[in-house]
Amino acid sequence: MRIAGAVRVVVAAAACGVLLTSCGSGDGSSAKGGGADAGHGKGAGGAGSDGGRAADLKRIPDVGDRLQSRIPKDSRQVVAVYGEGEDSAKSKVVLYTKSSETDTTWEQNRSWPAHNGKKGWTTDHHEDDKRSPVGVFTLTDAGGVLADPDAKLPYTKSDSMQAPHYWPKTHWHDFDYVIAIDYNRAKGTPPNDPTRPQGQAKGGSIWLHMDHGSGTSGCVSLSKSGMEHLLRTLDPKQHPVVVMGDKANLKA
Repeated sequence: MRIAGAVRVVVAAAACGVLLTSCGSGDGSSAKGGGADAGHGKGAGGAGSDGGRAADLKRIPDVGDRLQSRIPKDSRQVVAVYGEGEDSAKSKVVLYTKSSETDTTWEQNRSWPAHNGKKGWTTDHHEDDKRSPVGVFTLTDAGGVLADPDAKLPYTKSDSMQAPHYWPKTHWHDFDYVIAIDYNRAKGTPPNDPTRPQGQAKGGSIWLHMDHGSGTSGCVSLSKSGMEHLLRTLDPKQHPVVVMGDKANLKA
């Protein structure tokens, strides 16, 4: 539970080594683009969709039965990450919401260009494979180097999340804002908590974080304004989840 006016205890700096190995992209690769908002509001449509009205969205667009069935019944906020291809680092993030517990339709809230693992996607993620895990994961915890931007998720401000300055300057602000993706991590802990219930080999520290213009080591990255919007919108009471993968795996 979040305590008003306070942040949770900062994790030891040792945890930062875990998150930087798994989530960072310190090899010097960078490229232009991927920073601005792509669009928002009704009728913008999902990746590959026909731009139908929000009232027509009985399901998350372009997501097949396998993953659709894993979205919790009580979830009213879904962050969908549509990867361009299994081996592509480019993707699109779309936020879908429901207005109430009884609402049966999804509305597209906003979307942004994004990046994922530099080698693409995998259904069997392992440490250092440079691919993002395909699946449906809860979103329960947030944090970053910067002060809490009025996030609804529990937020931990910690300098231990700072990207090292021996990385290229384009990567220094990657972890200014972070939303932990609950893949192989302990829920209810700061994003850089090193606990990995499935073991170290299965990787971890998979986050939504700020974009540096190219692929990551497994995380999903988007613009600062996009991260601020997600942090101020995703609400534990709405049971937010992320549905993520390349287009083919999403539709399977």
